[in-house]
Amino acid sequence: MDKALLDFFAEQSGWLLAFEIVLILGVLGKAADWLVGEAVVLSERSGLPKVIIGATVVSLGTTAPELAVSVLAALKGQPGMALGNAVGSVICDTGLILGLACLIKPLKMPRAIVNRQGWLQFAAGWLLVAACWPWGNGNPFKVGGNLPQWFGFTFLVLLAGYLVMSVRWAKAAGGAKELEEFETDAAAPMGLVISKLLAAIGVVVGASHLLIPAIQEAAVRLGVPEGVVAATLVAFGTSLPELVTAITAARKDHGDLAIGNIIGADILNVLFVAGASAALTPAGLEASPGFFRVMLPCMLLVLFVFRVGVTFSGERMNRPFGAFLLLAYLVFLVLSFTVIGAAGH
Repeated sequence: MDKALLDFFAEQSGWLLAFEIVLILGVLGKAADWLVGEAVVLSERSGLPKVIIGATVVSLGTTAPELAVSVLAALKGQPGMALGNAVGSVICDTGLILGLACLIKPLKMPRAIVNRQGWLQFAAGWLLVAACWPWGNGNPFKVGGNLPQWFGFTFLVLLAGYLVMSVRWAKAAGGAKELEEFETDAAAPMGLVISKLLAAIGVVVGASHLLIPAIQEAAVRLGVPEGVVAATLVAFGTSLPELVTAITAARKDHGDLAIGNIIGADILNVLFVAGASAALTPAGLEASPGFFRVMLPCMLLVLFVFRVGVTFSGERMNRPFGAFLLLAYLVFLVLSFTVIGAAGH
């Protein structure tokens, strides 16, 4: 099947291949929204409080595209694509999406959320770098590194702890505003809800299955590694649910929702997406020298800019802060295609 798909995309013209990739990414984003909506209805019908649904189901649902793409890539022997999508999604969420949200409207900054989960977000980024570092095995900028399988399981354990704490924090906060952007028909028959949920999961997985060989072909034609394409184009596409949520929240002056969703998505991209991908791969996820030269430093740069911006912001994250985040994302794009692309690894 994979060989047939590779042959199919190889026969397409450049413009048609680009259109097909954009179409698949759009389907991924729409399916993720669909998945979240039906999951919320199912959870509400089970009697779970809305605040718990917001802290768990919604955040996990919006990372479904990243998870599906990275896990399938890892299982198909493309660890660079798996790790590139996870790292690129952190950069895209924090640099591009949060930056755009700030430019649309200065965001309310909930100090409690930022100071509590923001440091977890920052720590998760550093933990990923430490996990990939080739301790005692050479210079990572020359030999690269690896996210081992056992560290993937460790990330999943940390994920479980994070979700438990998120539920406790959500209960303490007492708000249910997290679900405002995911209102659905809670009166729909249970059988229909389950069918829609399963169909959405199927579309996410199916679209991801089509996306991987398309990206492989695009990487060959562009002359850049799969990991670069995954960290830029694929990461943007799989972050569409976060983009829609953040932009809508900013326009409705729910800045705390936008910021909270981005911070949560970054943590899940490390612990859930990278963790699950590594856990399912006996050899772990390879981090090429390019990851250490560009991708991981840019991830830490964007997270650092975010922390600095928070420190110097008042009640809101203002537009100049958003401009700095977008600039950091632009630096990442330029370095990805020049430094890594030129090196070819």
